[in-house]
Amino acid sequence: MTPNPLPPELERLARKRVKAKSGFFMHAAIYLAVNTGLTVLALSKGQSWSIWPAAGWGFGLLMHGLAVFGFSAGSGLQKRMLEHERNKLRASNNKY
Repeated sequence: MTPNPLPPELERLARKRVKAKSGFFMHAAIYLAVNTGLTVLALSKGQSWSIWPAAGWGFGLLMHGLAVFGFSAGSGLQKRMLEHERNKLRASNNKY
């Protein structure tokens, strides 16, 4: 049984979301691999400097995750902000 096809705009949005999520998971996998290697290297020399690149990059990964899962296209926050901007434009210029 084949599911009903989505309208083209919803299909594009679905593909965009899957691409964003895949990008995040790839970013997370690379983060884990690189930081594991840096930690092994640092600990093999009796040092603990690897926490600093892990923390900095971890913050970037967190922001990436929030962008993909928290404030992605179609999220409630983004929809409310978009509607707010539309209302402001309508109020300032009655052409729209």
